[in-house]
Amino acid sequence: MVTLTLKQKENTVEPPEELLKGKRHLTPKEIYILIQNRNTSSEPDWQNVWVSEEEDCFAVSQIIQSEFDGWVVLGKLRKATLKYHDLELETGIYRSVLKNVCTGDDCVIRNVSYIENYRLGKQVMLFNIQEISCTLHSKFGEGLLKEGESESNRIWIGVGNENDGRAVLAFTDMIPADAFLWSRFREDKELQKRFVELTECNKDKRCNAYGIIEDNAVIKNCTLLKDAKIGKAAYIKGAFKLKNITVLSSEEEPSQIGEGVEMVNGIMGYGSHVFYQAVAVRFVIGRNCHLKYGARLLNSVLGDNSTVSCCELLNNLIFPFHEQHHNSSFLIASTVQGQSNIASAATIGSNHNSRSPDGEMIAGRGFWPGLCSDFKFNSKFASFVLVSKGSYQNELNITYPFSLVAPSSNDCTVHIIPAYWFLYNMFAIVRNKYKFASRDKRVIKVQHIETNPFAPDSMQEVGFSLYRIIELTTRYLKLPKEKCDAMTEFNPNPSLLEEFREKACSVKDEEELHQIAKDYLHKNPESKFILTDDRCQKKYGALIYKPAQAYKEYRRILKYFIAECLMEWTKTKNKDVLSVEDFKEIQNHTLYKRWLNVGGQVIPVEKVNELFSAIKCGTCSSWNDVHAFYDECAKSYVNDKTRYALSLLEKLYSKSLESFTSEDFDDLTKDVAAVSLNMLESSISSREKDYTDFFRSVTFRNKDEMEAVLGTLNDSSFLHILRAETESFNSTLEKMFRDLRG
Repeated sequence: MVTLTLKQKENTVEPPEELLKGKRHLTPKEIYILIQNRNTSSEPDWQNVWVSEEEDCFAVSQIIQSEFDGWVVLGKLRKATLKYHDLELETGIYRSVLKNVCTGDDCVIRNVSYIENYRLGKQVMLFNIQEISCTLHSKFGEGLLKEGESESNRIWIGVGNENDGRAVLAFTDMIPADAFLWSRFREDKELQKRFVELTECNKDKRCNAYGIIEDNAVIKNCTLLKDAKIGKAAYIKGAFKLKNITVLSSEEEPSQIGEGVEMVNGIMGYGSHVFYQAVAVRFVIGRNCHLKYGARLLNSVLGDNSTVSCCELLNNLIFPFHEQHHNSSFLIASTVQGQSNIASAATIGSNHNSRSPDGEMIAGRGFWPGLCSDFKFNSKFASFVLVSKGSYQNELNITYPFSLVAPSSNDCTVHIIPAYWFLYNMFAIVRNKYKFASRDKRVIKVQHIETNPFAPDSMQEVGFSLYRIIELTTRYLKLPKEKCDAMTEFNPNPSLLEEFREKACSVKDEEELHQIAKDYLHKNPESKFILTDDRCQKKYGALIYKPAQAYKEYRRILKYFIAECLMEWTKTKNKDVLSVEDFKEIQNHTLYKRWLNVGGQVIPVEKVNELFSAIKCGTCSSWNDVHAFYDECAKSYVNDKTRYALSLLEKLYSKSLESFTSEDFDDLTKDVAAVSLNMLESSISSREKDYTDFFRSVTFRNKDEMEAVLGTLNDSSFLHILRAETESFNSTLEKMFRDLRG
């Protein structure tokens, strides 16, 4: 309802004292010119306007047909033009209404119907805007409370679950690591309380807020900016509504907002772009992110270097390097741990297994669901899981990293090929090592991001999978002969199988039984049989295909990881060759066996617990302190993971490092070199199929046209890089283990 209040004569509120330094009131001549140019003031004597006291720094003729209310403090105003792309405007104030506004030097305010309670930086351009205003209690997207506000006024972001049970509070410096730790450890009430206190640390609770548009920002053809803080060099054009938000931007990492965009209650990161009718409500968007083509981001945190277009994302925590492009896909109530790609028509979050929408999904790095995939919540996926097109009617718990998951056409089981990427899609996994690092366009990298598939988090899962394959193989060996034959697709050595079946059936000790299964996998790596895993899918379980091949590949993967870690460690020590003394030095470092992907950074669980203790006892008293902790973890990461790698090496060879022989190191070197060469050869072979497959050529008139469109295999810059990297890796590998091999 509109109410009418007759305006009474009031004492004008003075601007803050710090704004008046170097300022003066208008001269009678200047007031006369302003009136002649059809300008008006709420004070007849124009005593509510201050200008620069420097000589020749106030071109009064540059103010035309405008209205000044409350107080207005102007920076230097000289006759000049500002240009951004094709927009070129004279400095000054034209056909605009200003109330309680302070401008920087040489700004353009043209056709701004109303601007109140804002402070502008230097050379800001405001053109064709209906309203820019700021309330005194504005929080600019942060989850804060001002004086006198009740807890119900606080704005939470309900990540990971639709029932807000994992909700977090936005703050300007939030990164996915913060949101992850806050959202996951909900049972620790004291920690949760301290997270709120960290967010409010050193924040002004007084109702004295004012809007800010920083230096060189350009805003044009917009409808509403309310309670918005706009960073340096930001470019905003045609936005519909920007309310209670902070747009972080700098000269090095300028942010942009485009046509028809609505953004309410959130933080937009440096160097990010939001275009073409995109909508974001209750959000944090990281650095170098792109939200466009009608994308809807609601109640979500989106990690750095992510691109989202057309689709819907609701109640999500998404780590860096997330890709989701298609209009028919949506992602709801999920924690997706980065380097992910959501295919068209994927409907993740379409159903629940309870009477309330409280189901959720968590997926490790490299999650890639196929076209038209949908899942029943609750579901969980290991790192680098490729899910084939299909409707998965039961909850999933896929613990095998680098695997392919597919629905069965004959029964209700799911089929899993562990280590699929390394067996059949090496080009993709190797390319992942390089592409994400090259796509990281952040200038300042606050969130540490592990982009290498060979990292402690994924290797930890590989270790679990090796144990699980051994455990399931014991069941296979103990099956009755008819069932064992039915689960065997190909066996090059039937007598060996019978020998191990007899051994398995005769032992009672669990440890000895596991050793028998392990020996069988080692001695019969070409055997193709099927295992059943009841933990991978509710009710119907899963069939595990090619476990012997996966077992062999997983062990090779671990060896490659170990070699990579040792190479990185020797590089930090400026060494080329490893010695026994080096192993002793590494072993003196603390051993961490459990790891977490914390927003993209891989951190030992023990260190996360140390952080929580520091937060609860008050020694870590701000989010800046938390971020400093992440930085310290990054500094010791090479040592931490190398120590972990040595523990894996001992486990793989079932002996201590002191017992290793030159033959053991020779075996390790040869296996790692074979993996390295296999990566190159498989990548080339995979890419060659794009040029030699008959059906790839059917749309082209001849080979010349095909090469003109697709290029040639020799044009692949990635393969050139990979060849050089492989040669360098193998050369370094040989040199590193030279003395240990004898």
